[in-house]
Amino acid sequence: MHRLRGLLGLILALGGAFAFANAVPFWGSATSMPAGTPPESLRPGDWVWQAAAAPAGPIVLIVSLDEQRTYAFRNGVLIGYASSSTGKPGHETPTGVFMTLQKDADHHSKTYNNAPMPYQQRLTWDGVALHAGGLPGYPSSHGCVHLPSGFAKVLFDASPLGMTVVVAAEKSSPVAVAHPLPVAPVDPQKGQLDAEPALSDLEAFRWQPDRSATGPLSLVLSRSDQRVVVLRNGVEIGRAKISLVDGKPFDTHAFVAHRFGDELRWTAVSIPGHEAEEDHVLDASEVERVRFPAEFLQRVLPLVEEGTSLVVTELPIVPHTTGAPLTVLAEAQTEAAAD
Repeated sequence: MHRLRGLLGLILALGGAFAFANAVPFWGSATSMPAGTPPESLRPGDWVWQAAAAPAGPIVLIVSLDEQRTYAFRNGVLIGYASSSTGKPGHETPTGVFMTLQKDADHHSKTYNNAPMPYQQRLTWDGVALHAGGLPGYPSSHGCVHLPSGFAKVLFDASPLGMTVVVAAEKSSPVAVAHPLPVAPVDPQKGQLDAEPALSDLEAFRWQPDRSATGPLSLVLSRSDQRVVVLRNGVEIGRAKISLVDGKPFDTHAFVAHRFGDELRWTAVSIPGHEAEEDHVLDASEVERVRFPAEFLQRVLPLVEEGTSLVVTELPIVPHTTGAPLTVLAEAQTEAAAD
């Protein structure tokens, strides 16, 4: 009997040790930082997820090798960003435009001792992928893009197979792509640079609805730039200069349009750090703080329908410099070892 108990105890102990050895680590912060947190202030493991800012539209991901950050855009609007860790020297993450080829929430490496790679989204068949992983604050992987576990999960759940992913670096990519702002600088389908030029001194607004004739509509308004950008199906179709009647800060807020007959109302949606504002309706005094070119409004308002999203932010949304012309992104040819 004593021997049997001892044997059972040994089995349980070994089983517990085996389970512990095979437990999947959790990397990074458990919850999102508040919406509007400046990306440059993220610490290793920090992330922001504000998906309600753009509830519909195509998703495109930009991985900035220089910043060691990853940015997710839906319908051209920034819905999430996170600290990342890419390939270390000798195992550099290849730059270029990719489409996710495979998704596996419980992936384990065939090359590196069955290492867990949760929420994997494969970019190449030779081993480069997005997945949850270590985040020391510098490039440390064997070529993959490591993400915080919480961010990797929400991104995995939100993104379709075939999502466009752009891996960018200053030496081979336009500055607007290597250092993205809250409006996507690339076409969501092709991953190519699609940033519109700045408005000239003689332009109050620009309106190009034929650039994207159908799809969900989103508006992004920046107090620091005093600009508003209109996107349809992830492509910019208009932008305008705005003026503010006071200098009060905006912080970051997200709204969704609702129509009640001829009346248009903007209702707040829940984003991290602003959960208590959910269902708050913008009143006339808040709307009147912002002045738009009248002709621009005449063109935009007829397109606003139930579910159109509006994001207001303190962050800049238009590049102030494009930098020197750089190599146009193309399908990556560089090989990276499987992670």
